[in-house]
Amino acid sequence: MSERIENLIREYPKRKRDLECLRRQIADFRGISDEDMIDTMYFSQPEEERVQTSGISDKTAKIATTYRDKMARINSEWYEHLERRYYELAEEVRFFESALKSLPDELSDVMTDMIIYRYTWDSLCSIYHVSRTMIAKYRRKAIWELEDMYQQREKEMVEYMLS
Repeated sequence: MSERIENLIREYPKRKRDLECLRRQIADFRGISDEDMIDTMYFSQPEEERVQTSGISDKTAKIATTYRDKMARINSEWYEHLERRYYELAEEVRFFESALKSLPDELSDVMTDMIIYRYTWDSLCSIYHVSRTMIAKYRRKAIWELEDMYQQREKEMVEYMLS
């Protein structure tokens, strides 16, 4: 059997959960507030015995401004990283789900119920009026079909990249 497809089946719920988590992180993205960082650097004064009373030097203001630019860049890079991870994972999940739906009739229904809707084998037996052995046969056949689809996808990607 295909270890890759077995792993995809096993990891599907986790990938869906990760996808939702990333979606929420992107939607609620705030990043690090540059005003907060500048305020703490620019307006803070030491609380030790010797306190400077002559004000903040230009060097501190320059550091604060540089830090603001750096924080904006860091926030932008982090947001882009989250988006990139989201789109890569979304594409993986989308292809897997479309491959499941592309299986021949009954295989598609059984595997969709098994993987996406997470029905138990006993539930599948009762829904499709077949034995557990038949569910196992459907599953094995579906795994072979899915492996063919993934191999075809890889082949097309290689051909595209080489063209």
